[in-house]
Amino acid sequence: MVADEIDKTNDDGNNNDIRNSQCQLPVEAKRILHCLASNWNNVIDSKAIEVLKLKGALTNQVYQIIWPTDIGSKSRTVLVRIYGEGLEVFFDREDEIRTFECLSKHGQGPRLLGRFPNGRVEEFIHARTLSAADLHDKEISALIAVKLREFHDLDLSGPRNTPLWQRLRSWLKTAQQLCSLEEAKQFQLDTLEEEIDTMERKLSHNNQTIGFCHNDLQYGNIMIDAEIRTVTIIDYEYATFNPVAYDIANHFCEMAADYHTDTPHILDYSKYPEFEKRKQFVKKYLSSSGSEPSGDDVKQLLQDVEKYTLASHLTWGLWGIISDHVNEIDFDYMEYARQRFQLYWLKKPIILVSS
Repeated sequence: MVADEIDKTNDDGNNNDIRNSQCQLPVEAKRILHCLASNWNNVIDSKAIEVLKLKGALTNQVYQIIWPTDIGSKSRTVLVRIYGEGLEVFFDREDEIRTFECLSKHGQGPRLLGRFPNGRVEEFIHARTLSAADLHDKEISALIAVKLREFHDLDLSGPRNTPLWQRLRSWLKTAQQLCSLEEAKQFQLDTLEEEIDTMERKLSHNNQTIGFCHNDLQYGNIMIDAEIRTVTIIDYEYATFNPVAYDIANHFCEMAADYHTDTPHILDYSKYPEFEKRKQFVKKYLSSSGSEPSGDDVKQLLQDVEKYTLASHLTWGLWGIISDHVNEIDFDYMEYARQRFQLYWLKKPIILVSS
C-alpha cells in the first residue's frame, strides 16, 4: 500500500527538526499536557515542556513532549498528534479512536492519554521506527510476520465482513467528484467501477481468512525495540476487518517505497519481495499459530496475496488522487497515484491469468 502516515515516533534525536516549538501546540493540547504532568511526582515544572517535531508525517503533525524531571528519576515524555486536513474523506475519526482504545486494551500499541478537538495525546513508545531497508531484513521480517498474525487474530467485536470493496467504491466516487475531466480521463476513472466489481468477484472466495487488518502496514507504522527484539504496530486509521491476504499484500507492496528520500513518491518495484522471501514470510505467519502449515495452505495464501496486490494498487491509487485535492503537504500524490494505477494495469493480466 502507500505511505499514508509515516510518523517517526521514536526517541532518536536525529529525527527531530523543531525543538521548543510550543507555539505549534493548540491550547487544548497544552491543558491536557499540564494536567497529565501535574499527577507525576518527579516532574519539576508541569508547564516547562520541551517540544520536538518529528519528521516524516504525510498527513498529521506529530510532536514528542518532554518534561524536566528530578535528577536520577524516570524521564517523562508523551506524543501529541495533530490531525491533518481533509482526512475525513478517508475514514471516520470516531471509529479510529474507538479502534485505538480497543487495541490499547488488548495490549497493542500506545495508550490514549487525552483528546482535543483536532488531535490527541498518546503514550510515547521508546522504540525505533523501522526504515525502508528494515522491511528487507530477514530477522525483522520474521518478527513482523508473527506480530501481524497476532494482530489478525485479535478477538475484537464487530461484524467480520469485508469493507474493502465498499471503501474502494466510496473513494472512487470522491475521486470522480474532485477530479477535473482531464484527470478523470488520465486515470480512466469511468472504468474503475467495473474493475472494482471484477476484483471483488475474482478475489473473494469462501475459504479466505478474515481478520482484523491494519490495512496500512508500511515501515513507518512499525516500531522495534532493539533490546528485546519485539515489534509494535501503530496508527490504526485504516484498520478494519478484511481478508488477511490483503493486509499481507499491502505490506509486500510497501517494500517498493522509501518515503525518506528526495523523491518520496517514487516507487522502486524491483524491491518487491521475490517469491522465496514471500514464501518465508507466509510460512512464518502461518506457523506462528503453533502448528506447521501444510504446503497447500502456504501455496493458497501466497496466491491470494498476489491477487490482493491488485486491490492494494487500486486503493492507494485512489488515495493518491483524493489526497492531491485535499492535502497541502509537499508530496507528489498524483505521480504516486499514476504509478499505482500503472502497476495495476500491468500486473492484472499476469496475476489473474490462471483465475
